[in-house]
Amino acid sequence: MAMALTMNDVPKVERPRERMLLEGAQACTNQDLIAILLGSGTKKESVLDLSNRVIQHFDGIRLLEEATIHELTAISGIGEAKAVQLRAAIELGRRIRAYPKETKYIIRSPKDASDYVMEDMRTLTQEHFVCLFLSTKNQIIHRQTIFIGSLNMSVVHPREIFKAAIRYSAASMICIHNHPSGDTTPSQEDIEVTKRLVKAGATMGIDVLDHLIVGDRTFCSLKEKGYV
Repeated sequence: MAMALTMNDVPKVERPRERMLLEGAQACTNQDLIAILLGSGTKKESVLDLSNRVIQHFDGIRLLEEATIHELTAISGIGEAKAVQLRAAIELGRRIRAYPKETKYIIRSPKDASDYVMEDMRTLTQEHFVCLFLSTKNQIIHRQTIFIGSLNMSVVHPREIFKAAIRYSAASMICIHNHPSGDTTPSQEDIEVTKRLVKAGATMGIDVLDHLIVGDRTFCSLKEKGYV
């Protein structure tokens, strides 16, 4: 009587787990993936053989998606534990596939940017300098508070801002800071910082689209004021 092939008999590069580790999940066959989920075979057959029988039983993975625990345990070699693991993996895949795509917030105007941060920033008691990093379609891909404290040119260094922009592959950005007093009139320091960032952005190839000053439900766009 022929002995069942075990994983020890299979070359390491052909074993499902090792294949995934070396080449990634996309290199694994359906048989490999099911074998990884099953974990082990039986005394009579390897996990790869058992995996192959599962696929054949359901006429491919399309029908396997609808398999119940009862249908899985009807296969010789599949107990409740293995059936639950398979069913859990199938259900997780279904939920991931059904999960709605996140709709990214698109900035079309200074008001859009103001609306995005207003409720968070209008009641802050300290100045916060925030950057919205945007895609080529002006979608917000990341928001980051760069520093907290009084705005001045020594603190708002372009290096830190553009380092974050590069990290998130931003095509452009909008800078925002709040005035706790509620008065959104730009100071000379605000204007100088804005000009410095716009100049640095032009050098880096990352546009600084605007610099907003946020008060309590009010804002000022330095672009609309002609400083950007």
